[in-house]
Amino acid sequence: MPVASHSDSVEFVGRERREKIAGGCPEGGSASGGGLGPRIAVVVLLLAVYVGAAFRPALLDDADSTHAEAAREMLVRGDYVTLHVNGIRYLEKAPLPYWLVALDFRIFGVNAFAVRLPSALAVVLLALLAMAWAKRAFGRRAGIYAGLFTATAVGVFLFTRIMIPEAILSLLIASALYFFLTALHPSESKPGFHPSKPKAGLLGTPGLPGTPVNGGARWRWYLAYGCVALAVLTKGLVAIVFVALPTGCYLLLTGEWRRWRELHLVSGTALFLLIAAPWHLLAGYRNHGFFWFYFVNEHFLRFLGRRIPRDYNKLPGTLYWSLQLAWLFPWSLFLPGVFRDLWKSWRLSRSQTANGDKPTRLAFAQQSRLLCFLWAGIILVFFSISTNQEYYTFPAYLPILILLAGAVAGSELTPQQTKIALAGEPKGEGTDRWLTWSTGALTLISLAASAALFAGLWSSRHSPYVADIGSVLAKHNFTDDTLSMSHMQDLQGATFAALRLPAILALVALAVGPLSAFFLRLRRRHYAATWSLACGLAVVLIAANIAYTRFEPYLSSRDLADVIARQAASQDKIAIYGDQANGSSLLVYLKRPIYLVNGWATSMWFGSTFPDAPQLFWKDADLVRAWDSEARIFLLVPAFEKTQVDGLLHAPRYVIAESSGKTIYSNRPGRP
Repeated sequence: MPVASHSDSVEFVGRERREKIAGGCPEGGSASGGGLGPRIAVVVLLLAVYVGAAFRPALLDDADSTHAEAAREMLVRGDYVTLHVNGIRYLEKAPLPYWLVALDFRIFGVNAFAVRLPSALAVVLLALLAMAWAKRAFGRRAGIYAGLFTATAVGVFLFTRIMIPEAILSLLIASALYFFLTALHPSESKPGFHPSKPKAGLLGTPGLPGTPVNGGARWRWYLAYGCVALAVLTKGLVAIVFVALPTGCYLLLTGEWRRWRELHLVSGTALFLLIAAPWHLLAGYRNHGFFWFYFVNEHFLRFLGRRIPRDYNKLPGTLYWSLQLAWLFPWSLFLPGVFRDLWKSWRLSRSQTANGDKPTRLAFAQQSRLLCFLWAGIILVFFSISTNQEYYTFPAYLPILILLAGAVAGSELTPQQTKIALAGEPKGEGTDRWLTWSTGALTLISLAASAALFAGLWSSRHSPYVADIGSVLAKHNFTDDTLSMSHMQDLQGATFAALRLPAILALVALAVGPLSAFFLRLRRRHYAATWSLACGLAVVLIAANIAYTRFEPYLSSRDLADVIARQAASQDKIAIYGDQANGSSLLVYLKRPIYLVNGWATSMWFGSTFPDAPQLFWKDADLVRAWDSEARIFLLVPAFEKTQVDGLLHAPRYVIAESSGKTIYSNRPGRP
């Protein structure tokens, strides 16, 4: 736990001096990250990776298309209070992401780019916020690194490929906490502030009862409350938890709780309610049972794993914690530097206490370390207790990446620079040794991954290119497997025949980027080494999106929707066998109601209980009757349901189209 230390004040006072010295290191002035060029480069990298990857693949089945359809129906209906999917009320989600996508649909039309643009822009803004925060706390180089780390962390990229609110939620939570911290300490957050020595708080850190807030801080408080309100409209009540708990713990541990009058609790709460309350009240007024379903079932019972119906899994504890390292890869390998900084702060504080020294006021760097530590820790512990999906911990990524940026940037100083900038701290020769070791470990992992890719490519060298990658994937039943990464279970060696280009790009990037960074570390050219790692990872992420696009026939039903659109008349009926998630992209691309056979469960359950719900739910007997009627039926059947359907439906049964194991049956022959 970070506490007050002599280094806190020295670090802050010497920050500008350290940056000036770093600018004169052998790597050149730009090595400090002080020029405009590195910042532009970070933004270009962000746009290339995130905005460039927003166009492809097509909208995917399951959550991606279901959420996109909710935004499309919002626009078509003109109802911005009650969400609908397939004409059925969809009341389990907060509305802000759907408002944004509906606005994109109005501007760009209904397409994948419009759906993914809000998340892509949220990541760009998140990286810019990380750059501003880390620069203010740890210096210009740390600011550049915070942007680079956010742009190239695996989890940030992976969990913005589908329409989920986590990127927007993370941006709003981070903004609220940043405005909170800079409002609480407006002077300390400005370069050149010299900390004083006030009364100590619970952890030896200062409390300042009655100290007036800087006159320009009031607007920061209101921005913080506004961001919390928007976060609630993005994800629900959990946003309050992830802002209030870190804030409360910070105030308690630092003794700043005595300044509670400066928090503008009454006017701030009024602003919060003015923004967040209207939608909730209108939704409750228009939808009977909304408050129980939305607050009790979708918040509290979901946390306890008792949500009705139950369709969420919980990762095993060991897997849950180890996956956090994977989502923050490759920068998670530099976590020893973060723990080293925390250990040094604690040890120096103990030393000061033993010597009877008075604690100094926390500098903005140490304030940021403490808040980021609480912020990330609370989110990770919270979801380790509740039911979870892999991407739920997304809001914890930014504080960890900011801490990593500060640790890496601080350790890249030469011994002479460290001695001048951080006089009094037990830092000396070999301060950057852990960077070399961490980069070496990353190089070994990357080379092993490159070797595995080479082995896969070599084993498939005689295999022909396969346009439909689903034909060379193993397939399992997803009915009882609701984790977002379940599709990874279907990968097998033959898939490399369809993934040669992205595999070669990733192979080269994984071999060249980390290896060159390791040799640059050995030569103490740390700034170039970190950029080498980041650029290599950017190429890997671009290759990953190319591979993701190759999986489009397997993950999306757009091609099947195109076939149906060419053959179906307005009076024909279209159905999905099983859950809507088996082919939800049909909804977006066909823009018409879809019947669900045995698909009453999961997200469609509560909305189907309303009197105005369209009668779109069939059982097997209903399907058989419709099949034998005069109406023409198009039925999408996933691979794991094909045996069941083949035994249920008798002739005539015509195959209209097949793709990646999914089949479109019809009771009438296909039209030319």
